[in-house]
Amino acid sequence: MRRVVITGMGVVSALGTGLHSFQERLHVLQNAVQKMPDLETYKGLNAHLAALVQGFTTPEYFTRKVIRTMGPMSIMAVVSAEEALEQAGLTGDPILQNGRTGVAYGSSSGSIETIVDFYSMILTHEVRHVTSSTYIKMMPQTCAVNLSLYFKTTGRLYPTGTACTSGSLAIGYAYEAIKFGLQDIMIAGGAEEFSPTQVAVFDTLYATSTKNDTPTLTPAPFDKDRDGLVIGEGAGTLILEEYEHAKKRGAPILAEVVGFGSNTDGVHITQPTPETMQLSLKAALKNASLNAEDIGYINAHGTATQQGDIAESQATFAVFGQKTPISTLKSYVGHTLGACGALEAAASILMQHEGWFIPNLNLKNVDPACAPLDYIMGEGREIKAPFVMSNNFAFGGINTSLIFKQIKEE
Repeated sequence: MRRVVITGMGVVSALGTGLHSFQERLHVLQNAVQKMPDLETYKGLNAHLAALVQGFTTPEYFTRKVIRTMGPMSIMAVVSAEEALEQAGLTGDPILQNGRTGVAYGSSSGSIETIVDFYSMILTHEVRHVTSSTYIKMMPQTCAVNLSLYFKTTGRLYPTGTACTSGSLAIGYAYEAIKFGLQDIMIAGGAEEFSPTQVAVFDTLYATSTKNDTPTLTPAPFDKDRDGLVIGEGAGTLILEEYEHAKKRGAPILAEVVGFGSNTDGVHITQPTPETMQLSLKAALKNASLNAEDIGYINAHGTATQQGDIAESQATFAVFGQKTPISTLKSYVGHTLGACGALEAAASILMQHEGWFIPNLNLKNVDPACAPLDYIMGEGREIKAPFVMSNNFAFGGINTSLIFKQIKEE
């Protein structure tokens, strides 16, 4: 089997656009959640909070022809991919078009506003809002297709529209495509643009935080006083590459992907099942030929929902006990849905390199219903972690687990 490494990463997030800004803001230990007055205009919507990307604009060199098929999420995906390709030393490289470079990318859905335009004809019996590019912007594979078009890739395409595991599943599929010799390079990740409808989805499930007047105090994953998640947005892209291929061209190697596990609960579409969640973690460990004690840090899904936190902590405890440090990026940038798996993978690799790992923001008193894990609290923690794990769990009972190895070049 072939080895798979990460040679580039790029992010667009509420903590900043670009890896440097993103990493610097993590050290501030303050979330990016804000009260959104616009959300107060929706009757019956209880949550008025969000973690939005600030100051992001479409690059001037994106021509009208380029963006005519792109919604905001596709634009963020391409921008993050440009950063990742630049770091990997692949910008403009003909390798991208030789059929051995593919794309694995996901989002929860297509661009929401375009979906509204598309279906307006059902309500108005007029087609004036539907254009030749409307469907392209709204289709579930919009990010993957737009990335392929923009970079002119001719290899495989794996669209992952699996809600909160879209980004991590894409990375897992990209890893397998290279490991089994189907591709040499993969552009992988996930993106999501904010919409009030996303808030409404979780609001109807009583799963959103309504601490509208204290945005810096929420979300609070694993805390006994947590009251739900906060919706965020952004994009994260990783460049995966076959090890010898990367080494031959002198590419920077940020980490090695050594483990991937994924399965489904097969029980309930929205309620997580700890028994099958833990099987996904075990599958990743088995795939990596590692034991639980080899993992130095776990990046949790950590949604700050009642059922989600309890189930995840129980599954994690069943595999790791209480010795492995754990924290979640969602306490900083909210739940970015289709983007979260990619953003959290990038954050895990950045922290692994630095040897410093974020604490769970707003975690003051661990919920006694959550398993007794080693939750990083208060300040960040210096940890030597040759192996880190990043986990995500989605509606539909879709579970994913990724393991990254810190690799030192010979």
